[in-house]
Amino acid sequence: MRALLGILMLLFNSLTVLAEPLPREDIEPYIRAPFSLGEVLNENGVYSLLNSGGAESGYVFESESLAALPGFSGAPINMLIVLDLEGRFLDVQLIEHNEPIFVSGLGEAPFHRFFEQYGGLSISDSIVVGTPYGDAASGSSLVYLDGVTKATASVRIAHETVMGAALAVAREKMQGLATTPPAFPNPDYEEKLVWQDLIDQGIATRRVYTNAEVDALFDGTLWEDDDPDAKDFPDELYLDLWVVDLGPKSIARAALSEDSYDELQSFLEISGNDEPILLIETARHGLVSENFVRNTAPDWISAEQGGLPVALRDADLLVELADDMPDGVAMILRTDRRLGFDPSREWVLKVLAVREHGMFQPETGSVTLDVPHATPERFFDRPEQIAPVPPWLEAIRNRQSDLIVLGLFLTVLSIVLALRMNALAAQSLFTPVRLGILAFVTVFVGWWGQGQLSIVTALGILRTAMDGGSFAFLLYDPFSLLIWAVTLVGLIAWGRGLFCGWLCPFGALQEFAHHFGNALRIPQIEPSPKWDNRLKWLKYVILTALLAVVFAAPDQVDKAAEVEPFKTAITTFFVREWYYVAYAVFWLVLGMVLFKGFCRYVCPLGALLAVGGMVRGRDWIERRAECGSPCQLCKVKCKYGAIKQTGQIQYDECFQCLDCVAIHDDRKRCVPLIVAARRNTREVAAE
Repeated sequence: MRALLGILMLLFNSLTVLAEPLPREDIEPYIRAPFSLGEVLNENGVYSLLNSGGAESGYVFESESLAALPGFSGAPINMLIVLDLEGRFLDVQLIEHNEPIFVSGLGEAPFHRFFEQYGGLSISDSIVVGTPYGDAASGSSLVYLDGVTKATASVRIAHETVMGAALAVAREKMQGLATTPPAFPNPDYEEKLVWQDLIDQGIATRRVYTNAEVDALFDGTLWEDDDPDAKDFPDELYLDLWVVDLGPKSIARAALSEDSYDELQSFLEISGNDEPILLIETARHGLVSENFVRNTAPDWISAEQGGLPVALRDADLLVELADDMPDGVAMILRTDRRLGFDPSREWVLKVLAVREHGMFQPETGSVTLDVPHATPERFFDRPEQIAPVPPWLEAIRNRQSDLIVLGLFLTVLSIVLALRMNALAAQSLFTPVRLGILAFVTVFVGWWGQGQLSIVTALGILRTAMDGGSFAFLLYDPFSLLIWAVTLVGLIAWGRGLFCGWLCPFGALQEFAHHFGNALRIPQIEPSPKWDNRLKWLKYVILTALLAVVFAAPDQVDKAAEVEPFKTAITTFFVREWYYVAYAVFWLVLGMVLFKGFCRYVCPLGALLAVGGMVRGRDWIERRAECGSPCQLCKVKCKYGAIKQTGQIQYDECFQCLDCVAIHDDRKRCVPLIVAARRNTREVAAE
């Protein structure tokens, strides 16, 4: 056993795995038309996304090179993520994973459907996996993604990976991107204003460009001499533009006639997420070209905020201004706050000054005239952002009732085994009580709670340690984590027996198979002591082989771990491919004639716990001097072969069934007690 531990430590320190971004040719097939893959932007494999016209429209990147959170296999879940320039998800696709439940359990289709939910969501949304807790759905800004039954922990890890990678790109490429909900006009705020107030308080922004200023911007270009008016009248105005945000009602009343105000409010009742922007131009620019079509994006006007574009579109509203307003071309544009526009922060209107060179097929050139604008924040409200709770806490909340029941069960069981073990074993109905506990473990802990511990978790921890990753993935399944915690504490108190004998759902199924075989009077098979000792080493060979796979072929770990039938029998309740089902059924059928054959000879998790059980601090099964010599009753009755010829308990093979404890305290079965009772009777009779 010590030699095996040495081998494990040597393997543990022998390898480090690094993740590299996929090459371009592997990324391109994931890009969906009409988009295409642009140039690589950094060493982390972030690419630009190009639209059908070749313009940059967003970013393409893998999650693994930016947020390599380990999954339950220890390997990261790798997704391809496509963001637009406003930080909205255009696409999320699964590239590669080794999550055990999806590899050969539920299949990959539910995992792919999970990622389809991201389309249209923004990285500034408060996105969580699960269902609303309590009244969280009422008026909440949280966005809930449907998880996958039996795989909630895996999809939580996947979600955290998606968000971590997307935010990493946003911080580098979208520094101005708002990561909080945008402000919206406060419908309850009222302030008496007139047009002069809007000017005096800077609520209305005016920006003026003369012909000379615009002409200077074209200096040195092909179009520097293509505006005669600029040459003849350099001091006259080319652009005299007023910008007013009409979202706040008080501002809209000051800028519009009563009829236009009412029409705007009717429009906003239908388009409640739009922010209306009033533009008034009194000089020669005119705002739009002769080719402009109403209700479309203006061809000469655009906007940006924080370095990112803001989508503008004509609101197609008839504009009638209030008294004393500037006289000129007026139009109302709209932009959607859901796309990241925050009207309470400064933004920049960009107006193109356009010139043409040539007569028959003129070449068009332009320069951009910037008009910064900001509306005072007092007119707006910002929704309180409900920060998602940490994923581990959300997981606990979602399983609160199950965790309470499991916690009570584990507490009571541990107390009874620690303080009243002998009294429990002495009960005449001990076997029915034990089978009742095992039935609870099978149904509630296994099939309902999905608390079947597996060697996959241990191998995932090993791989994470190798990669220098985070062990936070364990927190995504608090139900299993609680069982792991009790199992590890049980190693110190009892060795492997607590889990293998009382908490393993598949072990419980094997025990039921044994009792069923006895009820049918099926002849039992029991290897000779020599072969029993040999076969018990098989599980250590299997454990060592699995550890070797972690280092030599880590992508095959989940396939190799199918030596455990736990996923088939417990996780998926036998709903899998026929060969997996046949394998699991084989062990249960064999259990009818060979007592817990899988647990005793094959289970790699049992081997790992047997090794861990070396930290056991005491021999908790009482023995007498006569145990082993001359009495061999406990050894003969032990179905696990965990008692040596000398009467000594082999705790690394003990499943804590308590049969020997019951015999030890039974005056009708324990040979030393029977002999002592007869001796006392003879002595009393002799007196």
